[in-house]
Amino acid sequence: MGLGNIGRTLIILGIALIVLGLLFTAGGRLPLRLGCLPGDIYVRGKHGSFYFPIVTCLILSVVLSFILWLLRR
Repeated sequence: MGLGNIGRTLIILGIALIVLGLLFTAGGRLPLRLGCLPGDIYVRGKHGSFYFPIVTCLILSVVLSFILWLLRR
């Protein structure tokens, strides 16, 4: 791995961190929030609750797979 590849990787990681920071900053104003999507399982009982964000996990998996695919190209 040459210095050019390391530099390119650092630039891509920096851009990803900026985008992630913007999403966290503006996350409350977005129409759909990750973790509260339709299809996420939330069961509330008398003595506890269970939450499994299955749709959120699927969306994050697709997005991360696409990003890794782009990096490998």
